[in-house]
Amino acid sequence: MVKRWQVLCCVFSIYVILSTGPLRAGDWPAFRGPLGNGISQETKVPLKWDAKENILWKAPLPASGNSSPIVSNGNVFVTCAENEGRKRSLYCFDRTSGKQLWVRTVNYDKAMQTHKTNNYCGSTPAADGKRVVVWHSSAGLYCYDFAGKELWHRNLGEFEHIWGYGASPVLHAGKIFLHCGPGKRVFMTALDLESGKTLWETDEPVAGDGQFNEQRKYMGSWSTPVIAKVNGRELIICSMSLRVNAYDPASGKIIWNCAGLHGKKGDLAYTSPVLANEICVAMGGFNGPAIGFRMQGSGEITGSQRLWQKEPNPQRISTGIFTKGHLFMANAGPNLFQCLNPATGEIVWQERSGGAACWGSMVLANEHLYVTDQNGTTHVFKPSTAGLEKVAENPLKERSNSTPAFSDGQVFIRTFQHLYCIGQ
Repeated sequence: MVKRWQVLCCVFSIYVILSTGPLRAGDWPAFRGPLGNGISQETKVPLKWDAKENILWKAPLPASGNSSPIVSNGNVFVTCAENEGRKRSLYCFDRTSGKQLWVRTVNYDKAMQTHKTNNYCGSTPAADGKRVVVWHSSAGLYCYDFAGKELWHRNLGEFEHIWGYGASPVLHAGKIFLHCGPGKRVFMTALDLESGKTLWETDEPVAGDGQFNEQRKYMGSWSTPVIAKVNGRELIICSMSLRVNAYDPASGKIIWNCAGLHGKKGDLAYTSPVLANEICVAMGGFNGPAIGFRMQGSGEITGSQRLWQKEPNPQRISTGIFTKGHLFMANAGPNLFQCLNPATGEIVWQERSGGAACWGSMVLANEHLYVTDQNGTTHVFKPSTAGLEKVAENPLKERSNSTPAFSDGQVFIRTFQHLYCIGQ
């Protein structure tokens, strides 16, 4: 059983929280789960499966995508995009049977830039057991009830980047927190969940044109924020393209920031911050720097609180897991699994995964780490500091860039072709 300190990172320092309202015990209501940190409290989930074994159902999807499924109050939600992003849809499936219950499509006539590996549905929805929120980037933010009725929608602006979009909304205490970008304008915002009213917006300075910095190197952040309580104070923590910011949830004021994500190839962040007791670890993208710092002080804390900065690194799109005092990562290139010391950034061990690169983020469930690679194989291993202890390799033989959802003893995986429900 997952120990309490693994879930809440206890004692005097920090714990991750995510309160979205009337959650059911087995819900996985947002990207990286109910706590936003990739940690599941499930204790009876399958270790092994393949395209035939332990598949309870699979439902066809109309197009590939990088968003992940969520599970809330008997429903599974996932996004899809078609017609070069002119149709952006939210699908709802019955979690027991896999039957499609409804689909709601937003039409967006303007063709927007993106990369062929990120086709207009990189953002994972979020739900609270009664309402589901989905961000379609330039096509808007939408809120539906569980019958598919639109409750409200908002146009938050146009976000154009050569690599598309990917940050996901986070629900907490009746609010939606959303990292809006990348593009010419980047900001963190809070909206009222019931009405969609904007509560605050905090702009992030953008150098260059939002796609290239002043040195004509790539720039942008696709990081989904995490909500934490640090020394008794709630904060929204997010990796931007140059720095990590901590926002006051009530006002949007930046409480502190730590710089260090500017890299030789550009200013990029794909992963969410990982909170390791009193330390925050943030990863730059495109072989850029990784940093670790103490979450203390106010204002610019780089000089006083940053513990380490290391560059270059493997390409990191998948967000890792902090457990047993260490950070476990699955990288996009080379296809390495790693164990890191968050206090120093030192590599404790690294080994090749034996599979493809990983874009989906890691999940901890029943004292095992799960991550799905781009070939649709989910690797299961123990969080050992002695080396890679692989338990299983579970192939679905369909490509995937998504993070599994764990709910009531079942695993939900989105591939480019299907939504799978896996269980014993």
